[in-house]
Amino acid sequence: MRLGSIKRDVVRWLRQGMSPRRLALTLALGFAVGCIPVVGVPTVLCAALAFGLRLNLPAIQAANYAAMPFQLALIVPFVRLGGRLFSAGPQPGALPHLGAVNVLNDLGALAAHALVAWLLVAGPAVVLMTAAFTAMLRRIPALAAAESGD
Repeated sequence: MRLGSIKRDVVRWLRQGMSPRRLALTLALGFAVGCIPVVGVPTVLCAALAFGLRLNLPAIQAANYAAMPFQLALIVPFVRLGGRLFSAGPQPGALPHLGAVNVLNDLGALAAHALVAWLLVAGPAVVLMTAAFTAMLRRIPALAAAESGD
């Protein structure tokens, strides 16, 4: 199989009838959701978004999995930002000194605070990534030609 043929197959697989802008939104949502600071949630949420919004499931999951290193790296910053937003909440350093039930309650609160912080960042990030990805995808001749035909 030649390289040109492989490229066409990949573009067709990723695009699946989508314009560059819609594919860019799919990738941006997958990447942003992939950065949710709760491990295990992004895959299910991306699948739900793909089916609910009729997005390309392989593309959104590929972006989700590409974001996994960022998800792990951003857990602590999101917890800290959430802690600043909710200053009266649990402090991560105090967790070892609490009982088991209190630790579980405080971990849940920390996760909720981190999710709120993620929500504040994710919206603008999706908008910026969609714009950037759209510009990049429009440079791919097969997608640009398909967009003018849509």
